[in-house]
Amino acid sequence: MEANGLGSQGFPELKNDTFLRAAWGEATDYTPVWCMRQAGRYLPEFRETRAAQDFFSTCRSPEACCELTLQPLRRFPLDAAIIFSDILVVPQALGMEVTMVPGKGPSFPEPLREERDLERLRDPASVTSELGYVFQAITLTRQRLAGRVPLIGFAGAPWTLMTYMIEGGSSSTMAQAKRWLYQKPQASHQLLRILTDALVPYLVGQVAAGAQALQLFESHAGHLGPQLFSQFALPYIRDVSKRVKARLQQAGLAPVPMIIFAKDGHFALEELAQAGYEVVGLDWTVAPEKARERVGKTVTLQGNLDPCALYASEEEIGQLVQQMLDDFGPQRYIANLGHGLYPDMDPEHVGAFVDAVHRHSRLLRQN
Repeated sequence: MEANGLGSQGFPELKNDTFLRAAWGEATDYTPVWCMRQAGRYLPEFRETRAAQDFFSTCRSPEACCELTLQPLRRFPLDAAIIFSDILVVPQALGMEVTMVPGKGPSFPEPLREERDLERLRDPASVTSELGYVFQAITLTRQRLAGRVPLIGFAGAPWTLMTYMIEGGSSSTMAQAKRWLYQKPQASHQLLRILTDALVPYLVGQVAAGAQALQLFESHAGHLGPQLFSQFALPYIRDVSKRVKARLQQAGLAPVPMIIFAKDGHFALEELAQAGYEVVGLDWTVAPEKARERVGKTVTLQGNLDPCALYASEEEIGQLVQQMLDDFGPQRYIANLGHGLYPDMDPEHVGAFVDAVHRHSRLLRQN
């Protein structure tokens, strides 16, 4: 760090690196905590900021993304910020139209139906020029954070993005996307390769812009069994980490820890632990001690309180957190929820969760 308090990229010096140290597997004085969707509709100030414009316009405004990213940090002593954006900006940058329908979620008016529809997609190498607004938001947020906590960048994993592009929105079965895997395996691999080729420079660009860690969301892992997962999801998850790390090195950028969160992908926990990510995120359906046994000592675990536990009383939240921390153990662990925060959750209870993690993890280390 230079003497003026600015780091190598001219950003303010980091004051709280607990999250990064835990991610790298180093010892920490307490357990760091952040929440998926911590910048979300459960915060009245988020709803107020968002009310003025449609969802993707917000994503394209660096100023708005920065404000939304910082809001939860004004309320809670979280140990990391995660940039406000959406995984579907990547399909958008590849030329697909996506709208966010209030109360329904994302919608693709013209989803991919046939193999020839892949020809409509833009060159994946052009994606970074389309997503400059994300990089601007990261740089602005990193400056405004003033070194308070690290900033996490993220993207959706190839299979999860593929599901949206084929289903045209959310789906309970992913039957259309899975039909592609069985009926058009070649075209499926082609699409997954296009997405991987877009994601690698996008993630590297986030680090160049100031992101200090990266999370890959394989939100729809649970729709694939072990065979399909190891055929159509895992190779691309591995490829993303390998290529991002190589690219960072080539660009002369310092390595950043990478997190893989494959929701309901517990059947592939061992494989995920060896996929080239420093941190494996767990959803709430996985028992922490069993997960720790299965992944061994080489990775950090992140998770995994049931988000609905935040509907419990503050006292009970404290007890649940205590149990969770006891199960995960004090080191190589980042506390989080097992999924994102829901819009109807009480911010006070989110605060109780964060405080309980800090309080109990300090006590754990004293004993």
